[in-house]
Amino acid sequence: MKKILVTGSSGQLGSEIAVLSESYPKYEWIFADRTKITLNDLDILQIQLKDIQPDIILNCGAYTAVDKAETEKELAFRVNHLAIELIARYTAENDVSLIHVSTDYVFDGTSSIALSEDSETNPINVYGESKLAGEIACLKENPNSIIIRTSWVYSKFGNNFVKTMQRLMQERDEINVVNDQIGSPTYATDLAIAMIDIIESSKWIPGIYNFSNEGEISWYEFALAIKVLGDYKCNVGGIPTSAYPTPAKRPKFSLLNKEKIKSIYNLDVPDYRDSLKKMFV
Repeated sequence: MKKILVTGSSGQLGSEIAVLSESYPKYEWIFADRTKITLNDLDILQIQLKDIQPDIILNCGAYTAVDKAETEKELAFRVNHLAIELIARYTAENDVSLIHVSTDYVFDGTSSIALSEDSETNPINVYGESKLAGEIACLKENPNSIIIRTSWVYSKFGNNFVKTMQRLMQERDEINVVNDQIGSPTYATDLAIAMIDIIESSKWIPGIYNFSNEGEISWYEFALAIKVLGDYKCNVGGIPTSAYPTPAKRPKFSLLNKEKIKSIYNLDVPDYRDSLKKMFV
């Protein structure tokens, strides 16, 4: 029985994989939160990996506090870069399959067309820099790895944009949402399904893949879709990024082209509207 280690098990994606794992009893699933896999202490991480001895690693763990990363650069790089470097080296030395999750924040947001896997990277914040460093180290240490870049992740688990909007729209009469940042949301369930489909596939094609739901929208348009589905009465206004300053810059455009993962793994990528509806069921 193959043993699958899922890091970041208490996060949105890890939690969704845990739900789906019940349908795949042929694997031994190890769901590791920060107590089982310590991404911020490399010495302990090395010992933990040797103790678990997985056959497959789904690395969903990361430092994701985008704004705090601006002042916690060392920690962000330790978790998103150095820990990934160590994991990739371990998987290469022990013939372990690795799927590592990355982000659209490796791009600078200046594109006007959907970004492909070979589009030029140029992160504009510390979080993006640390994730790009992790990607580079991952493929250098283990060229047989699969990296999946995703964007705007939400789920019934954890903290995310959809749950924040649901709460605010019930608490307030009016809210404003940024309308000049363009991309596409990712329902964590859909990404979890894609990752398991890759494991279940008869082929393993290493490299970088993009995955998000279909649709090109702004955060404002996403909020309007949430309002409609929740039948909230709150007024939603659109504002420019300049009116909502944050410590870390965000890419203005980070729509991901999913053709590669769809063609190679024959994956179904749902429209964001269809996936968002599932969140409200």
